[in-house]
Amino acid sequence: MLLSPGYRRLLLLCVLLGVPIALACFFFVGLQHQLQHWVWTSLPEAAGYDTPPWWWPLTALVLAGLVLAPIVTRMPGAGGHLPVNGLGGPPVGPKALPGAVLAALATLPLGVVLGPEAPLMAVGSGLALLAVRRAGAGGDQRAGAILATAGSTAAISTILGGPVAAAVLLIEGAGLAGAQMVVLLLPCLLASATGSLVFTGFGQWTGLKIGALALPDLPPAANPDAGDFLWGVPTAALIAVLITLARELGHRTVSWTRRHTAVRTVACATAVGVCVAVYALITGRSPAEAALSGQAALAQLAADPHAWPVGALIALVACKGLAWGIALGSLRGGPIFPSVLLGTATAMACSGLPGFGVTPALALGVAAAAAAVTGLPLSSAVLAVLLTGGDAYDQMPLIVTASVVSFIVSQLVRRTEPETAPRPATGAAA
Repeated sequence: MLLSPGYRRLLLLCVLLGVPIALACFFFVGLQHQLQHWVWTSLPEAAGYDTPPWWWPLTALVLAGLVLAPIVTRMPGAGGHLPVNGLGGPPVGPKALPGAVLAALATLPLGVVLGPEAPLMAVGSGLALLAVRRAGAGGDQRAGAILATAGSTAAISTILGGPVAAAVLLIEGAGLAGAQMVVLLLPCLLASATGSLVFTGFGQWTGLKIGALALPDLPPAANPDAGDFLWGVPTAALIAVLITLARELGHRTVSWTRRHTAVRTVACATAVGVCVAVYALITGRSPAEAALSGQAALAQLAADPHAWPVGALIALVACKGLAWGIALGSLRGGPIFPSVLLGTATAMACSGLPGFGVTPALALGVAAAAAAVTGLPLSSAVLAVLLTGGDAYDQMPLIVTASVVSFIVSQLVRRTEPETAPRPATGAAA
């Protein structure tokens, strides 16, 4: 199959698809970032506040629920995948794509405590399937599945550090073996590499901020020692328990919102707003730290962890974790970014223990949270390595250990799941 003319044309099409998908993702994330800045920075400043007041998320989240309810109940595709299912499910087709994009752009900037990764994958798969149908190849289901997978992988690579992280996510999540994996991996690598190049270059040319998951400033490098492993292993287990319990709340929320969906979607969005407002009232800090996807708060926490009191970190984990669990089963977005902040905040709160360093805590927090929410320990370790940058080499043993421990504990804690394992859309599309 690799040597057939049809497969070579498929590879060429994946390279060509990477360009429009990257541009669509760039403007999608750029617009979302600008709307988010307007809601949480420009509007409060125009109203005379240095930071959003504690009641700000109540207004924003009620509005998000009112906007999302008709999208979920009336538009094709119901606004995209439920985030409680991870990044799994069939690829989003062209008919369902407008609803998924509208739900994300209309609600993520309002602070629904979810990330942009799932909507981005919907953009990638939807555009790829649209291209297949326009080319008159809609009858070839195998080619359509591969192109949809390549499109969603190219889209997710734009915010996960490039094509390597997306490729590892595909390898671990698809569950294919041997030659079958190569057939699927090559188109995804080409589309991801092309898309990542266009995405990065276009961002430098326009100067627009895209808000990709990144940690530009990190605590000073420190090699992990016996104390870091002594405290790190139970901390990774604790993170797995917290993330899994929040996902269980998401599953219960799904069951609750099946009836009277519109009204209960608004109620869930309001409950998320209450959780965020409570965080602001308890800590006296900006509610934006507990709202939104957590990208900005994660960067701030990594850059200056000592600026966050332990009490504030505990309040963040409790309030944002509860809000995230509710949002998983009722709102629309991606589950990974908020979970990474929750895991990192938990680890940072524990880093004051004797012999537990800040830098090792940061690394294991990212890995443990990602492993618990995705069920993909290898991909989670790669993501932690990419985020920690130059410190990754020294932290790799702890990162891998935390990822494995978190994965095992999350499997033990999990009681009932609608799916056997949370798989990314790349695997489902295959």
